[in-house]
Amino acid sequence: DLLEEKNTNAVLVDNFGRNHTYLRISLTERCNLRCQYCMPAEGIELSPDSHYLSSEEILRLARLFVAEGVDKIRLTGGEPTVRKDFLALTSALGALPGLRTLALTTNGLVLPRMLPQLHEAGLNALNISLDTLDADKFVTLTRRKGHDRVLNSIERALALGVESVKVNVVLMRGINDNEINDFVEWTRHTRLNVRFIEYMPFDGNEWETKKMVTYKEIKSMIEERFGRMERFEDPITEVAKNYRIPGFQGSVSFVTSMTEHFCDGCNRLRIMADGNLKVCLFGPSEVSLRDAMRAGATEEQLRVIISAAVSRKKAAHESPEDIAMTKNRPMIKIGG
Repeated sequence: DLLEEKNTNAVLVDNFGRNHTYLRISLTERCNLRCQYCMPAEGIELSPDSHYLSSEEILRLARLFVAEGVDKIRLTGGEPTVRKDFLALTSALGALPGLRTLALTTNGLVLPRMLPQLHEAGLNALNISLDTLDADKFVTLTRRKGHDRVLNSIERALALGVESVKVNVVLMRGINDNEINDFVEWTRHTRLNVRFIEYMPFDGNEWETKKMVTYKEIKSMIEERFGRMERFEDPITEVAKNYRIPGFQGSVSFVTSMTEHFCDGCNRLRIMADGNLKVCLFGPSEVSLRDAMRAGATEEQLRVIISAAVSRKKAAHESPEDIAMTKNRPMIKIGG
């Protein structure tokens, strides 16, 4: 039951009884990679700096959401680590009373030197995006170099003892689907969770149904090689379908946004770098919290705006084909 007795507040409960306790905050639209599924080949027009939320505005909103029952915050981008005040902001967020999980999604390029300070600040969940184990293919997919630095980030995070270390792998047919079993083999002796993510449609990423490798295909391929996997008992709010292979130290997960949506248990809200609140990743509906704050909104007025947006959240997102036809932002402008 999503309506937990503790910390349940009408502000973050939608019309379908879903209590939103997980907030994703995009810190910037800027990125030091140019991944094909995230950013159009021609790049994007970045918002001017004045359009981004300041550190003070981010902290104000974070405090408000945590006070209303949010206990997990994930920092995303763009690439969050390229923001100049990233470390100071992370430390301030990590000190918020009531926050249980402070998570980060990153490409890992500049992470190693920051990891000790982040760990000390309370970062306890780390997702690193890596779509290939092949250095040359990495350049093709990201249009940049740096494969060795990403691998180093993963090794350093594990060595440091970060509680949860996950590798996000977006699968694209004919591009990296031949590496599925190589990624799984990585988890044999490594305390790592590899998450295979179905390719999703966003503006400019040239999504097509035939490019998508489905959850059932991936699972079948893995079990053909490694034998039957055991499913974890996941909470209703869990995004991924999580599995273990007997004898392996790590685990394997599937994010099935396209073929088996998990909208029934959705507990996530997103604040984008420009301060817009987005209640569904695939929905075009947004409301500006930045403009409200800069116009002098009180905490109570912000709660009313947030509550109204959450109330408008639909029961489920559209089909992949309909999503592809709907005007939305490129992924880099939403926050990964």
